[in-house]
Amino acid sequence: MDCPVYKRVLLKLSGESLMGNLVSGIDHQIVGDIAGEIREVVALGVQLGIVVGGGNIFRGITASTKGMDRTTADYMGMLATVINSLALQSALERQGVSTRVQTAIEMREVAEPFIQRRAVRHLEKGLVVIFAAGTGNPYFTTDTAATLRAVEIKADIILKATKVEGVYDRDPLQHADAVMYEKISFTDVLTSNLKVMDATAISMCRDNGLPLVVFNLQKAGNIRRVICGEAVGTVVGG
Repeated sequence: MDCPVYKRVLLKLSGESLMGNLVSGIDHQIVGDIAGEIREVVALGVQLGIVVGGGNIFRGITASTKGMDRTTADYMGMLATVINSLALQSALERQGVSTRVQTAIEMREVAEPFIQRRAVRHLEKGLVVIFAAGTGNPYFTTDTAATLRAVEIKADIILKATKVEGVYDRDPLQHADAVMYEKISFTDVLTSNLKVMDATAISMCRDNGLPLVVFNLQKAGNIRRVICGEAVGTVVGG
């Protein structure tokens, strides 16, 4: 099988994936390991965009349930994604990977504002583009931001990196008999209320014919395996 099978990819990382075994914050060894895997796929000629969550630092929806204004809490969560994006950028550039961070909220001193055409030009030149600050609007998750950016840059696929092997019929961390799907449709994900991404993100993928692969980030080499077309994780589409 030729490798890679995708030319342009949007990788969605959770904030928790940068945390390692810490209670919160950023484990720089873990970030460095992730950067090494990203370097491998960039070396294959893959054009890569990345969206990172902020849950390892601040989770807006959790804060809002404890009395904080939801809009304020969500903006704080967006700022957490910028911190994570800058940490990932630093790790990538230490490994020789040229990178740009673009933010949905302007902060020109630390990153470029998101401009779709500029992002595409960066990708075409071989730079990794990290999209920070979500969509720039409260009440939208970073999963929705990842889907929106993937559609805007005309990505071939979204890779959602998780801590489990793929999509299951129930939470595998709580149910030992949970069954993993090799492939499942967007409609089945929505009707079964499976917690793959939020409903807005899944609907946007379906409406734009954008496939999604959910896989385990904690297994070294999985990003490359997925991009090279190996049967890793769960394919969501159709």
